[in-house]
Amino acid sequence: MKRLQLFPITAKIENDSLTIAGQDLAHLAREYGTPLYLYDRATLDSAAAKYASALASHYPSTRSGCRPAPASVTYAGKAFLNRAIAQWTQFHSLCVDCSGEGETAIALAGGVPREHILVHGVNKSEADLKSALQNAGTLVVDNIFELTRIKKLITNYQSPPPIWLRLLPGLAVETHHAHTQTGQQDSKFGMTRAEILEAAEFCKIHGLPLTGIHFHQGSNFNDPSPLTKAIALGLDVAREIGFTAGWHFCPGGGWGVAYHEDELPQPDINEYVCVIAESVIAGCQVRGLSLPHLHLEPGRSLVARAGVAVYRVGTVKRRVEKTWLLVDGGMTDNPRHALYGAGYSCLPVSGAGRAGCERVSIAGPYCESGDVVIEDLLLPEIEEGELIAIPVAGAYHLSMSSNYNGSRKPAVLWLEEGRPARLIQRRETVQDLLRRDASL
Repeated sequence: MKRLQLFPITAKIENDSLTIAGQDLAHLAREYGTPLYLYDRATLDSAAAKYASALASHYPSTRSGCRPAPASVTYAGKAFLNRAIAQWTQFHSLCVDCSGEGETAIALAGGVPREHILVHGVNKSEADLKSALQNAGTLVVDNIFELTRIKKLITNYQSPPPIWLRLLPGLAVETHHAHTQTGQQDSKFGMTRAEILEAAEFCKIHGLPLTGIHFHQGSNFNDPSPLTKAIALGLDVAREIGFTAGWHFCPGGGWGVAYHEDELPQPDINEYVCVIAESVIAGCQVRGLSLPHLHLEPGRSLVARAGVAVYRVGTVKRRVEKTWLLVDGGMTDNPRHALYGAGYSCLPVSGAGRAGCERVSIAGPYCESGDVVIEDLLLPEIEEGELIAIPVAGAYHLSMSSNYNGSRKPAVLWLEEGRPARLIQRRETVQDLLRRDASL
């Protein structure tokens, strides 16, 4: 079944029911309620291993004649981060990209060491900067004004962490929506070449430890070829700055995943890494640069496929114009369709082998016409009370979730074959909503 290829690598149809890591999803839904999010460790481990293997093969490539150079993979905290996920990153010695004080605190609580914490952010608050100066192994600076603020703050600390400057390459990659592009000329992110050189001079004058260049062009793209021009621009800037041995280079990330069976096969991680590695190696040779410590930010391609959202159908509305399946989750736990028009697929949890016979749209219970998860998907005839499972739910669902209409964020389970399911994030309660408020 092609649609099953979107699910975690441990997903199976057993006795006509969907299982993940040997766990019966219907049983988990009865025990923990719905909406329910599941994370499959084997799929996470597999993605991390593929990146490690690809980097070992291609950086530097055996035909380049270069000496080995270090390389690292960074987990995007914004995709989804809690203590358990932070702990998992350290089984693979991943760095963790933290956007500000909150994500940094979660990473620390999950045991991520300082040297593995990178702090990003386009407009960091004073609290964000103070947290980064105290806890980060690397601070990625977005603009020149941020450097002046850092200079004022470091009088209270012994020494700042190594600094990278974020370059605006003026080149985007092709993504499915403009809101997921970050490298184009009118982007809010990063600095132009002239601003980068000014920032580098500021660091030199004031003794700030500038060690690297970073850029990012977009999220969820499948063609790595546009990266080569931006890598060339980044290396040109590195040469102008005068980096020597031991410098760092991060050409971003955001490699895509398949969300729908029409997008299969999955984008090739090895191809993505190969294009980056060969471009960096060749570019450094031409420019007389020493090979940098290469950092990759795979984004959703590390975590998206590992996640599955399970909903229960409460109401079915079969009309001439459209059939609606109304479920107990939606835009408050997955706003991606509302924000980006993102497309998804799904399977019924029970009777998963039934043939599709009607096209349906799947929506949530919230008071918004935009509260839609899936549009126009072929499914078997689904009735009230059935469970459906939506794959590729591991990234940018829960991290972007809200309490709109007083909704409570769902429970999250960690699944490993041969072990009982583990609750890694409890379901929010009404008391959680009330606890934060004060009376007049």
